[in-house]
Amino acid sequence: MKRKVLFIALAAALVSLTACSGKKEKKEVKEELPIVEVQTVQEEAVEQIAEYTATVEAFKTNNIASMTGNRIKRILVDVGSHVRAGQAVVILDDVNIAQQQITMANVKRDLDRAKELVRIGGGTQQTVDQLQTQYDAAARALRNLQENTTLTSPISGVVTKRNFDNGDLPSGQPILVIEQQQPLKVIVNVNESDFPKVKQGMPVSVKCDVYGDEVFQGRVYLIHPSIDASNRTFEVEITIENSGNKIHSGMFARVTFNFGSSNNIVVPDRAVIKQVGSGVRYVYVYNPDGTVTYTEVTLGQRLENRYEIISGLTNGAKVVTTGQSHITNGAKVQLKK
Repeated sequence: MKRKVLFIALAAALVSLTACSGKKEKKEVKEELPIVEVQTVQEEAVEQIAEYTATVEAFKTNNIASMTGNRIKRILVDVGSHVRAGQAVVILDDVNIAQQQITMANVKRDLDRAKELVRIGGGTQQTVDQLQTQYDAAARALRNLQENTTLTSPISGVVTKRNFDNGDLPSGQPILVIEQQQPLKVIVNVNESDFPKVKQGMPVSVKCDVYGDEVFQGRVYLIHPSIDASNRTFEVEITIENSGNKIHSGMFARVTFNFGSSNNIVVPDRAVIKQVGSGVRYVYVYNPDGTVTYTEVTLGQRLENRYEIISGLTNGAKVVTTGQSHITNGAKVQLKK
């Protein structure tokens, strides 16, 4: 009997102990909220900079070629030679000039004779007119031969190609290629959104990778009026001052437009998240009730470790900067102390 009473007492004690233990564990269970850091964002004056890449080109390029196919007698310049407008650069064989002069002399003699016959009543005006037409054509042919015997450069520039040598009979290619390199130019494809901002004559900055951070002054020379529908861009031609002849055609260039400043929200780059599988960017905004809201944003420029926000945020908003991987839209969070 004593054993039975002892057993019942021990069982009761064990039940009591288990119940107490269960109550204690239940008291210790509490909800763990994600911990985040936030930062209040403000509007700032942000310079509206747009940078484009391009290849430097000659402002003008001239191909020196023979229109008559005469043999080259002498080339007066070589690759790298600086020439001025009107300077003789190629002398061609002039054997055809003498023959053309003889032809002109014969036609002139016949024309003078026909005029004399008309004067004395022994000829017709029709014959005179026909011979006059022949003489004018022969004179034009002679001038053309003379002009194409000594070839001159129509521009001041640098000889960049020489395709033939003395004694060659040129065909298929120009004898020389001359490029005007003062000034030079670049052609950039500018985004359609910047079309209203680009003005003829506006200054731009140009850098060439071979010269590091050295800045060369450029200016908008020509704005093409049509938009390319395939890529939503338009062409802008920019001239570059090249007084020191440091820049050469073919160089890689970076062109920077400065469209002034605009007041926009700026956020830390770590607050911006890219949505997987798309180009969407978003941030989490911290609300007064302790929850966060998924907010899609449109990015402007990257400013070192920050982003300009074009749309999506209001001035004074609090954005989450750390802990985004543990939260979802509408989740309740706690701030890191």
